[in-house]
Amino acid sequence: MSSEQFQAAHDSIYNTGTRLLQYLQEIRQGRLSEGDDTKGLQSVEDEINKALHALKEQKYQVAVIAVMKAGKSTFLNAVIGADVLASETAACTICRTDVRHIPSEQIPRLLEYQEGQRRPLILAEGDAGEIQQKFLVRTREIREKGNPDKTIRFEIEHSIEAISKLSSLAGFTLVDTPGPNEWESGNFNTALKQTALEALRTCNAILFVLNYASYKDNAISDMFKDILENRKEILAENTGKIYFILNKVDQKTEKDREIPDVIEDLKQELTSFGFSNPIIYPASSRQGFLAKLIQQSKATDSQIKDFKNFFSARYAIEDEEGNKIIPAPHKIAPQALEDSGLLTIQETVIQTITQNSGWNLLSDVLLKIEKMAKAFEDSLNLQINGWELEIHSLKNKVEEYHIRAESSKKKVKKVNESVKAQEKILTTQFSQAMISFASGAKNKIQEEIDRIAKSSSTEYSKSNTQDITEVLPQAEIPSNNISMGLTLPNAIPIFGGLALSFGVQRPLVEVLSKINPPPFNNHRSTQVKIADPYKIRVDTQKEAQEIGRTINEFCSPLIQNW
Repeated sequence: MSSEQFQAAHDSIYNTGTRLLQYLQEIRQGRLSEGDDTKGLQSVEDEINKALHALKEQKYQVAVIAVMKAGKSTFLNAVIGADVLASETAACTICRTDVRHIPSEQIPRLLEYQEGQRRPLILAEGDAGEIQQKFLVRTREIREKGNPDKTIRFEIEHSIEAISKLSSLAGFTLVDTPGPNEWESGNFNTALKQTALEALRTCNAILFVLNYASYKDNAISDMFKDILENRKEILAENTGKIYFILNKVDQKTEKDREIPDVIEDLKQELTSFGFSNPIIYPASSRQGFLAKLIQQSKATDSQIKDFKNFFSARYAIEDEEGNKIIPAPHKIAPQALEDSGLLTIQETVIQTITQNSGWNLLSDVLLKIEKMAKAFEDSLNLQINGWELEIHSLKNKVEEYHIRAESSKKKVKKVNESVKAQEKILTTQFSQAMISFASGAKNKIQEEIDRIAKSSSTEYSKSNTQDITEVLPQAEIPSNNISMGLTLPNAIPIFGGLALSFGVQRPLVEVLSKINPPPFNNHRSTQVKIADPYKIRVDTQKEAQEIGRTINEFCSPLIQNW
């Protein structure tokens, strides 16, 4: 489900619940005027209000963690769309900092929460620059004095550009967690490591920001070892919610390895730490941040100058005479933002949230509204039955109430029909997404199998094959269409088709060829004439198991991210 589809479903369900609430309040007012305390309808109204509140105020948290100099603050500023978090060479994240989204018309604030205090201190109000400066001064003060005020966390209330057009994600929060460098940087009693690990446990998505130039540093290795040692359940409970951002790829020179090669190396490194099929996105946070500010006309002169010095030359064009012309920053900012990788990361995180917590929320609220609509209807029917038992002198009044009740029942019926329509729409979208995924995944796997068959046929034709009457016993991996040691489910609940787009993956036939001994070795071809290229013949059961495991590992990413 895309962010636009989620927003549309969210709005439709909210509007349906609001209409039901309005009808209910009209009936209650009428009954109150007649002396009825309407306690039954009051409880129905309270439940509907709770459901609508959950729909609007649902909390969505995304944790961001990195070692020093990985560009974490720049990445966060790029997502926020404002220069609000300070960047320093020294450790500056002394405790958890929540960046909570607020409407753009609301005044941004910097809040400090201290142990034993029920209300936070307001440190700054106003623009991003003022908040950034006050935040930097305060964190330095806490580090130098040893945190005498027992500060627990900071909160920045600021509009987050990445979700500014999605009212369905009004409860969105970025959680800036202290990294391993900060864990040991201060001589005060704030439990930085525990704070970071707790954030990872409770958040809806987790982003690790790694430096392109130093992703193998000891500090990064120590970070993953600490996390896996103290939060092993993160791997088990957060499949599909952990992402790795390979930041600062704009620093690559012509002599450096290609980005896909670096990603493949990093993937192997992460796998060794226990992250199965890690999802990695290359990014240039600095380029994306400056491009976003320029595109929104929020960049300062200094920021525009930086953009020209470091990124504009990449978009130079030649005139008819061969002279290079560099377009104005505002003309190339949209493409520079797209090339930075920031938009892809933002959309992926949003889809992760909506596919998990968001989808569950919509389903729960829809069921609650349907249940309350039924309770409302039952209450009206009960009231009508009571009216019909009144004495004859109240007959005219009963008729009047009966008409009002029938009118209300029709309105409730419309609400029920609207609820059913929403259920049908959501179910249809869900089924279409499953069919689309299953077809894409099966086609991809079939393509790899055909490639293996073609390779086997090619190897066979190269050898001097001859028929023999006696063959040594061999292990065999059967294949029928898309099943080579891997069993696929008939349908997988996934939205957006993300599973087919992550990472850089070599062909399966190339992966199999690196197995020792290779399954396509010519000595096997000379022993037996291969009648069916879709069968791989090997010498031992162990080799067969190795090939089966390799095929399963290769196919797993195709169905991983649901």
